[in-house]
Amino acid sequence: MPPPPAPPPDSAIPADLLKKAADWAMSFHYGAPTETERRAFEHWHQQSPAHAAAWARAQAVFHTFSQVPADIGKATLKNLERRHDRRRALRLLAALWVAAPAGWLAWRRAPWREWSADAATATGERQTLELPDGSRLVLNTASAVDIAFTAEERRIRLITGEILLSTHADPSLIPRPFFVDTPHGVVHALGTRFSVRHLAREDGHVAVFQDSVEIRPLGGPARILHAGEQAGFDAAGVRQADPVDDSAALWEHGMLLARDMRLADVIAVMARHRPGVLRCDPAVAELRLSGAISLADTDAGLAVLEKVLPLRIERRTRYWVTVGPR
Repeated sequence: MPPPPAPPPDSAIPADLLKKAADWAMSFHYGAPTETERRAFEHWHQQSPAHAAAWARAQAVFHTFSQVPADIGKATLKNLERRHDRRRALRLLAALWVAAPAGWLAWRRAPWREWSADAATATGERQTLELPDGSRLVLNTASAVDIAFTAEERRIRLITGEILLSTHADPSLIPRPFFVDTPHGVVHALGTRFSVRHLAREDGHVAVFQDSVEIRPLGGPARILHAGEQAGFDAAGVRQADPVDDSAALWEHGMLLARDMRLADVIAVMARHRPGVLRCDPAVAELRLSGAISLADTDAGLAVLEKVLPLRIERRTRYWVTVGPR
């Protein structure tokens, strides 16, 4: 079957219609709508050209997902409905349509397990949760976790991204250990405040801001990090610890505090907080920077960089930006 025709430009489609189209698309693609629901859809679809345009974009996007087995989608929907989170996922999907093509292409490549995570954030979003034991969990941009608290243990599974945990003594009569699972190993919380990061094609990373944690690689010796230390690790072991301070967790407030930091590293951090592509030209990659950069508003952050360094920000589109020499 040939793909449906390409939808009109996003700017011509109201966001509320895209959200509703997302709802209809999910229902038709993964569900079994009733005859009443089909009539309701026809009524909605025929209301205006804008309604038809929103549906055209939905068809175009879902055509790219035709290789995904239907049973995976159905399982995902059931998980979302069970957690009363389906609307959040639909709003995220609609937002990615508005950002097409870069937004929904990135979504297309995302692992399906992130859809059904207990908690997840979109690119540029942060979220703070209170855990069942009263601990505090903060998800950085584009992060996903599963949360499993039982009578024997407290466990967070970091699927992707970065989290900041502030734990305290377990209120249970029998204190339960607190673990964070990552693809490279397990982090055992021995104290109260630390971050864990796992990004695709990168080693894991732990930073401790108060008390201590134990890192247990899958195939290497365990190592304890104390407050003020950070270290990368993979399945084979934990690397040498380096100093760290509380400024490393300022992403919780949408800020990056750079201290004599390579521009390429600054841009890499900023790129995680905005949709599309943000790249650093090798010609300026080694420039050094000290100062506060906004992660909540990366366009403002780029404007600051352009003022204080000999740079030129080239914007092909909102979703393809290059930082190069002036």
